[in-house]
Amino acid sequence: MKHKFSSCGFLLLAFAVAGAQVASHAPTVFTQKPAPRLAAPELTKPVARVNGSVLTDVDLTREEYAIFPYARQHNGIPKDLVPQIRDGALKMLIFEELVYQEAARQKMTVSASKMQSAEADFRKQFTTPGEFDAMLQNEFHGSQQSFRDKIRRSLLIESLLKTEIDTKSAVTPAELRAFYEKNTARFQYPESFTFQTISILPPGKATPDQLKEGRKRAEDALRQAKATKTDEAFGLLAEKISDDDYRVMMGQHKPVPIDQVAPQVSKALLTMKAGDVSDVIQVEQAFTIVRLQKHALAGKTRFEEVRAQLEKEMQQKKTNQLRAALDKKLRQNAKIEEL
Repeated sequence: MKHKFSSCGFLLLAFAVAGAQVASHAPTVFTQKPAPRLAAPELTKPVARVNGSVLTDVDLTREEYAIFPYARQHNGIPKDLVPQIRDGALKMLIFEELVYQEAARQKMTVSASKMQSAEADFRKQFTTPGEFDAMLQNEFHGSQQSFRDKIRRSLLIESLLKTEIDTKSAVTPAELRAFYEKNTARFQYPESFTFQTISILPPGKATPDQLKEGRKRAEDALRQAKATKTDEAFGLLAEKISDDDYRVMMGQHKPVPIDQVAPQVSKALLTMKAGDVSDVIQVEQAFTIVRLQKHALAGKTRFEEVRAQLEKEMQQKKTNQLRAALDKKLRQNAKIEEL
């Protein structure tokens, strides 16, 4: 059963596994699926202290499974990933605790109505009361109060992060336009072709007879290719008779800049219109037939076309910078012990 808190998201900040870059990650208060059965309180082991608050291996396991949610399919975390995942999870765990403590220091509170709404939303994800009780026993040793405390903790973290990061990471229309105008080279694109191919490839160091046989096969392929009327029909033929690796993609090539196309091929493509099929083109020992789909002249992507993606990218960059700055600030006067 997938257990996640969709109402408030439980989207806590975290460190990326590969380094100290702070990033968001999946919920850690409640694992995406039931984690390995948690130890009884007397069997838990401390892994860190943050200003005196003890973080345990149970908390760490939740974080590890948030980083690597495929652990269950792999019967645990792969051994070669254990050190870096543990390191990343510990950084996440410490950061979450620092954020929570800052929210407490600022005397932030959660309204009763918000608590009730969050708890109700979470309970709706269970099909029976028994499923919820099983989660409560496994995750919180049956304690309703511990469950509610964890909800309150996560809501406080979310609230502080919204103030310190989400609100401040918004990108204004003026910022978007200024970035676009300042980085014009990024949005320019070269002349390119989108096309499909059928290729007949004689063996390496082919003999004259083998080349002759290759040419014969190519001419036969050409007659069939000329009879096709659609991309799909040409692609099905490519799957059937082409020798190159593009046959598994119905001969499809993504847009290719003109300077990356073999001169013999680009010369032919420049004389064709969309839907045309070339004659057999020989490139060294290969015989190729090309179907042109699109010839795009060099140009510049319009602002309106990139605006949404650009806003997302710039906001993510701002978010990462703000998260890193917040982490640095919270650590300055904190006493952190990794055990």
